[in-house]
Amino acid sequence: QLQASGGGLVQAGGSLRLSCAASGPTFSRYSVGWFRQAPGKEREFVAHIRYNSKTYYGDSVKGRFIISRDNAKNTVSLQMNSLKPEDTAQYYCAAGAGLILSSIGSPRQYDYWGQGTQVTVSS
Repeated sequence: QLQASGGGLVQAGGSLRLSCAASGPTFSRYSVGWFRQAPGKEREFVAHIRYNSKTYYGDSVKGRFIISRDNAKNTVSLQMNSLKPEDTAQYYCAAGAGLILSSIGSPRQYDYWGQGTQVTVSS
């Protein structure tokens, strides 16, 4: 089970830190992704962290967002800097095991999803 939190309202240029808390003793074996979905748009890949902590980012957030994990606390964080109005969306964390690299951007490949947290960036 995943629980996303940390969303809110922020001005453009500001920062937010999202957290994804997981339950279960095998969290360290899972890779975790963040996705976002704005109204009327498809779910978009944001970032991914492998079980071995290697990280990958969507083109629209590279250089601004940082994903990290703390296996001791069963959490994955998404530090979002230099936020833009176009970052406004519902953000979801998802976990999956055995994902191949070519599939990390596909929501269908993930086994577990959190409930989402809203991020709104004002201009």
